[in-house]
Amino acid sequence: MDFSNSTWCLLAFIATVSPLVSFITILAGRSGKGSSIAIFNITLSFLVSLFLFFQIWNRQPVHEQTSWFFVGEVRFTAGILLNNLSVLMMVLVSGISLLVHIYSISYMKGDPNIHRYWAYLGLFCFSMLGLAISDNLLLIYLFWELVGFSSYLLIGFWFTKEAASQAAKKAFVINRIGDMGFLFGIMIIYSQFQTLDLVKLFGDSGLVSSAIIRDGFWLNGTEKMPAIWLSIAGLAFFMGVIAKSAQFPLHTWLPDAMEGPTSVSSLIHAATMVAAGVFLLARIYPVFDPLVLNIITGIGVFTAFMAATIALTQNDIKRILAYSTISQLGFMIMAMGIGAYAESIFHLATHAFFKCLLFLAAGAVIHQLHHFREKYQLQFDHQDIRLMGGLRKQMPLAFITMCIASAALVGLPFTSGYLSKDALLITAFEWAETQNGINKVLPYLILLTSWLTAFYISRLIFKVFFGKPKYQIDAGTVHAGDAPRPMTLVLMILALCCVFMLFSFNPLSYESSWILQGFPTTDIQNVDVFHTVIPLIVNFVSVFLVYLAYRIYVKGEGRVFSESSFLYRFSKRQWYFNEVYHLAFVRPTENFSKFCYTFDRVVIDGLVNSVGYLVRMLSDFTDWFDRRIVDGLVNAIAGMAKNTGNLARQSQTGKLQHYLVTMLLVVITFFILTYFI
Repeated sequence: MDFSNSTWCLLAFIATVSPLVSFITILAGRSGKGSSIAIFNITLSFLVSLFLFFQIWNRQPVHEQTSWFFVGEVRFTAGILLNNLSVLMMVLVSGISLLVHIYSISYMKGDPNIHRYWAYLGLFCFSMLGLAISDNLLLIYLFWELVGFSSYLLIGFWFTKEAASQAAKKAFVINRIGDMGFLFGIMIIYSQFQTLDLVKLFGDSGLVSSAIIRDGFWLNGTEKMPAIWLSIAGLAFFMGVIAKSAQFPLHTWLPDAMEGPTSVSSLIHAATMVAAGVFLLARIYPVFDPLVLNIITGIGVFTAFMAATIALTQNDIKRILAYSTISQLGFMIMAMGIGAYAESIFHLATHAFFKCLLFLAAGAVIHQLHHFREKYQLQFDHQDIRLMGGLRKQMPLAFITMCIASAALVGLPFTSGYLSKDALLITAFEWAETQNGINKVLPYLILLTSWLTAFYISRLIFKVFFGKPKYQIDAGTVHAGDAPRPMTLVLMILALCCVFMLFSFNPLSYESSWILQGFPTTDIQNVDVFHTVIPLIVNFVSVFLVYLAYRIYVKGEGRVFSESSFLYRFSKRQWYFNEVYHLAFVRPTENFSKFCYTFDRVVIDGLVNSVGYLVRMLSDFTDWFDRRIVDGLVNAIAGMAKNTGNLARQSQTGKLQHYLVTMLLVVITFFILTYFI
């Protein structure tokens, strides 16, 4: 369709602003209409995004700008950039959000503050869509912060719960730490290039790509700065990515964020907040030099492995999925580090669907068990997988859809995860062929992480859906039942999106995926043997681990680690990161705060109170001196003047004889005084 660039940008603007309309309208209007307004606007956003996707994909990018503000003579612009990455993110965000909105009709039914929930969802979606289409770093930073703020509102939605309130604050503070790095990176880039325009900076033959390193300086025409600032800028931007995408060492906020509604968790983990970090890496990729790319690779690999080992022993169903997200994001970050740009975006897209399905299926289980518990007045933790069991017969739709999502997470054939995970693993091994030292080991660690993924998600499935219910009453005469229709409908739609057909017509070849063909391919040399051997090894061992988990958790034949062993406790306590951070940062901050409070109360307040006491005493003395001395003297003079006046007034009788006698006395007195003197 032959539209002008302005028309395409107007459509993108409509798609982005529609959720914001929900936020404003719902908060300003009546709460009862929240769901219909929110779903209408996010549907409009999705349909427009889908239309833009089919019109923009693999075609000339669209870029429109307008003046934003001036600082002296410097002009800053704001605009919309639509390319393959933008429209893909728009479809993912709006599509997943629409499904979450529909799911929430039943999941959040009866919540007394449901209108705030719909409004906050609108703000969250607006923030992420704005991030996707922004054309300069400053505008991205503003939406980046808005994503953090809206996630704070949603994580702490049930703010009367202490855990939810603390989780929201923890997420907010940790993300602000990372955002300081993002802002610092923007400052460096602007200092060197005097622009924040993404196209000018990072486009084909952009300023960043054209700048060179010579004689220890980073040269851009006549502008130069020490070459180390290129690495510092890359690390600064990556610091923002680490926080937003929950990578080591700023990953601890994401598991705690599970205190929010499960529907919110699915949105945060699937297509919005945590995806923003990978999206930023893709947007500014040319700024990363080899040193920073190696650091990105190392952080990604370590985070993926670390999170997978923690997920092995967690018992909260949402917390297991949270660590799974951290691990999968590590895969994507690693791929960016080794130059597998397209493969990373591919896994981002497939992960959005199967992780959303995992969370929403878990939410269906939690929802039904919660109502079951309330109905029969039972006492058990409805999120603890140790207290579940036998749900595959009670909740068959949740069971089937969660198995499909789990297969995609593991990367089993005929799923979308098989395609994207194979792409990552094969590319990682091909990259390692060109490396030396520890880099050759990293693909094997990622391979091990993939196998750990198969085991911990199998553990979850078998504990939740197999065996006998631990909460059962009256010998199975009652059961939880499947979730309401809106929830199960969403689960089935997402399950269809987790199979290979959405991404490739060839179920066993990731090279034919349309997403990979829409992004720059890696320059890594192709090694044919990896394309055959790695999928076979990965899937053979994964299937074996699924069977092993079945023998352990369904048949009860042995265990992997004793619960009293150090490795089990190390994993269960999440590598003690929270304890270390508490000792290293939280407690010193609390102690410093207490010291400041004591210093303020004892020293500052003591000094102020002492000065106040002296001033009060001086004021009392001044008051006494003013009343007794000054006022006394003034009053005495006034009294004398008054008495003199009264005396003089008494002599004014108006009778002539009195005046004559007075005059005579005055004259006589005058002569007497004159005579004696």
